Amino acid sequence: MLENRLIKVFKHLRKTARRQNITCYRVYDDDIPEFPFSIDLYEDHVYVSEYQRQHGMEEEAHETWLDSSLEVIAKVLETPPGKIFVKQRQRKASRQDQYEKLSFESHEMIAHEAGLSFKVNLSDYLDTGLFLDHRITRGMVRAECADKKVLNLFCYTGSFSVYAAAGGASQIVSVDLSKTYLAWAEENMKLNGFDTDKHIVVHADVLQYLDTLPANEFDIVVLDPPTFSNSKRMKEFLDIQRDHVTILNKVLHATKAGGTVYFSNNYRRFVLEADQVNASAIKDITTQTIPFDFQQKLIRKCYKITK
Repeated sequence: MLENRLIKVFKHLRKTARRQNITCYRVYDDDIPEFPFSIDLYEDHVYVSEYQRQHGMEEEAHETWLDSSLEVIAKVLETPPGKIFVKQRQRKASRQDQYEKLSFESHEMIAHEAGLSFKVNLSDYLDTGLFLDHRITRGMVRAECADKKVLNLFCYTGSFSVYAAAGGASQIVSVDLSKTYLAWAEENMKLNGFDTDKHIVVHADVLQYLDTLPANEFDIVVLDPPTFSNSKRMKEFLDIQRDHVTILNKVLHATKAGGTVYFSNNYRRFVLEADQVNASAIKDITTQTIPFDFQQKLIRKCYKITK
């Protein structure tokens, strides 16, 4: 089953990726219940995440099943086993949990997207450092930020910041609670030759940081928060459905008139309370920002909000 499915989808996706000059993309995402994986191609490497489920197998039987699945993946994707990396994924209480190291073996590589370079870690953390589903959204930000001041909140490894710098932003402020990921964001900026003195990173709890911002400061804001976060280092815990109106209005306070907020989140049942948001226009851009390799899944919501 897995082999037949992979052969079918990989043939189609590889063609589309080559046509668009894309080298990092998702090949499979839990398409068959018996094989609960997501499989991502990072150039000549493969990253496999096994979703946690009640599979009813003893540990040894599960290992045998996983090994045979990986053999199929290696065969169809024409990738040697040494370039396949596997992680077990489960629902996390907070994004901060995803920052915990999973192993002490490090396999880092430089991945390329839209003429830019990004450090990707396939071994140490649950997420690799580059969210492939935001490829189009990053391009939209890049196209709009020439000579603009940009704020990237919950910036993770700074991929939006790199795109903004490539688009000619006058200044980028990247904010996150994780020092590990802020250092990674700076590495990504340097990899692409951008000035890390002009484009700064801020180590802060975003919810508290918003209260320190002056009015009408930024032209473009990228806001991609976790669905929930209860990190011990945060003063309050975050629930994006409950808190999004308050957060968005604080962000809009710091945005210039006519400025843009790109707001996304991964809560699939999310409902935007648009009538309570102090914006002049709100456009749902979810559909137009889902790339070809994620078309089968509603993985997140995305909005373009104008002050």
